[in-house]
Amino acid sequence: MLRVIRAVGLAVLAATLSITAVPSASADSRADTRTPVGGGTGIVFRMNPSPEKPTSLYICTLTAVGRDNAGNLVALTNAHCFIDDKGNKLVGEEVYRDASPAGTAQAPAPIPNTRPDLETGPIGKVTYVSTPNNLLNTGPKGLDYAVILLDESRVAPTSTVGDVTISSIGAPPANGVRMCKQGHRTGLTCGIKLGTHNMWFTHLIWTNGGDSGSPVVVGQTLVGNAWGAQHSSPILSIIDEMNANGGVGAGFHLAT
Repeated sequence: MLRVIRAVGLAVLAATLSITAVPSASADSRADTRTPVGGGTGIVFRMNPSPEKPTSLYICTLTAVGRDNAGNLVALTNAHCFIDDKGNKLVGEEVYRDASPAGTAQAPAPIPNTRPDLETGPIGKVTYVSTPNNLLNTGPKGLDYAVILLDESRVAPTSTVGDVTISSIGAPPANGVRMCKQGHRTGLTCGIKLGTHNMWFTHLIWTNGGDSGSPVVVGQTLVGNAWGAQHSSPILSIIDEMNANGGVGAGFHLAT
């Protein structure tokens, strides 16, 4: 059910003069060298003993990148990625971009190839972890989302990752409508919406470990976050809950 994966024993990871009538280069005109991140970007975290030489780590996928009412650049993913075996919510956990190539349904990204992007460094920290889905146990049921405050000195938002572009946010479609997800582990996979189950919606979209948090889209419209067992949480419900909670993430809207 959970898409958090622990991989044990991995060996990972000239200045120019200005001329009259020609403006000199400024910081605003230089190429942006920050690392692009967006819905579908793979992330690595909970690395022990260190990001440089982890013997264990966890992997998930970002749902979307946007801004909140305060102007913070934030990312969303699944809550269960940041809940340890004792049920502790890992607020403050540092997150790295997964530098390994994304996989496909036919050839999932090999977990032993997972490696944190050490050149970019940590891209943000977890600021909020919601109630997880708890689909297969008796725990309280939640929308299963986490909020990550991103470091804008290191990363920049992108609307396109892999085969998915996210340009708007909306509600899940009618039953029978084809939807797709973009996950780091299995790339783009698609399937029809089946129905609803409690606060979630169900579908026939294939996911695998490491795809948790993947954006679920209809065309270019983000409608949910995938968390496994062919279930996803509606993005509008997540945004409503963030708005009610306040703080980082409240007022979430797409950054690009």
